[in-house]
Amino acid sequence: MPRRTIQWLTIFSALLIIGVVITQIYWVKQTLDLRHRQFNENAHVALQEVASKLAHVSGVMQTTNPVEQLSTEYFLVNTNATTQPELLELFIKDSFQKHNLITDFEVGIYDCTTNRMRYGMSLSTKNNDKAPTATSTWVKTDKYPYYFGVRFPEQVTLFTGSMNGAIWSSVLVLVAVSFFAYALFIILRQKQLSEVQRDFVNNMTHELQTPISTIRIAADVLNTTGIVKQPERHSRYVRIVQEEILRLQGQVEMVLSMAKAESNALILKRETIDTHEVIKSLLLPFEEKIDFVTEASNSIIDADPFHFRCMITNLIDNALKYSDNIRKVKVMTANKNGTLVVSVQDQGIGIAPEYQKKIFNQFFRISSGDVHDVKGFGIGLSYVKQIVRAHGWHLDLDSALGKGSTFKITIPQNKENTQRPSQA
Repeated sequence: MPRRTIQWLTIFSALLIIGVVITQIYWVKQTLDLRHRQFNENAHVALQEVASKLAHVSGVMQTTNPVEQLSTEYFLVNTNATTQPELLELFIKDSFQKHNLITDFEVGIYDCTTNRMRYGMSLSTKNNDKAPTATSTWVKTDKYPYYFGVRFPEQVTLFTGSMNGAIWSSVLVLVAVSFFAYALFIILRQKQLSEVQRDFVNNMTHELQTPISTIRIAADVLNTTGIVKQPERHSRYVRIVQEEILRLQGQVEMVLSMAKAESNALILKRETIDTHEVIKSLLLPFEEKIDFVTEASNSIIDADPFHFRCMITNLIDNALKYSDNIRKVKVMTANKNGTLVVSVQDQGIGIAPEYQKKIFNQFFRISSGDVHDVKGFGIGLSYVKQIVRAHGWHLDLDSALGKGSTFKITIPQNKENTQRPSQA
């Protein structure tokens, strides 16, 4: 499936998932709002009936709108006369049950002579339980001389309980959507890994063909009868075979080391080495392409010689590959706060900010479309990162598009080594 199609499918699926979640949340909210409105309407009607009965018993004229809602859970009812608590309880319970308000509630009767609630009781239409409750914090009003207040302290719990089915269905939808999103992520991840592995195999096959072809040609020449009569030519082709074999060995070792580093099975054989001497030996094949600046007065470190050489070689190869026509690379060393800083700087194409972390991922290569302009396995910088991490060193990258890149490796130096002068 083309990459563009997968991208569109991913975007469409993500929008679909977001739409499902938003729709589910919207309908749950709508249902809760509807339950709130129904409850408030039923409470208004029930309390109006209570006010009508109290007015009839007291022999007073009932006001047009005796019920006032002060908050989502608090109602005031104008009675125009004193109210008997026992009678009020009876009327409220009967009216609430009639209108299907099966819930706990609290009642408080206002006393105009003392300007406070003189009666507070916690009741329920679920049972006959009752208990005194505090009413000191209840909101009062100056509109009516006689009124009582009703609170529904468990209103939120009541609505949530009545919405159990909708809430659980929403949870199941969210779980299903989450599994779908995870499955989509795994599928895309597997496809990405498959493409990366395919590119790695293609790149590795191409890279290995070069030294193999060179060795085959050199072997054919060495197999001729007249080559032994030409000692200089014979030695040159033997050297070519040896160099290509070493090149193959280095590539294989790098791949194996990457696998071991990923599984934390890489074993370092640390030795005391002089970085100046090692780097000088590595720069011999590069002739005038590289400047070596040795500012460090002490270049002695403890490291695995093989992996240190491979690491520096990878950084140099990477710098040369991505330098376009500016084949000028600078390798520098410097001492800083008890450490040795080895940096490889080029003046090439540079690395965009969005790729500066990704380039250290295994098999990642910056390409133009589906065409890789630069040869390689795509594991060189990942190998460098793994070796730096295995040694306990620190790796930094400073790069900008069109201005080149600088890779810095900060290596702690032992106190014993800092007392030894560099032999460079």
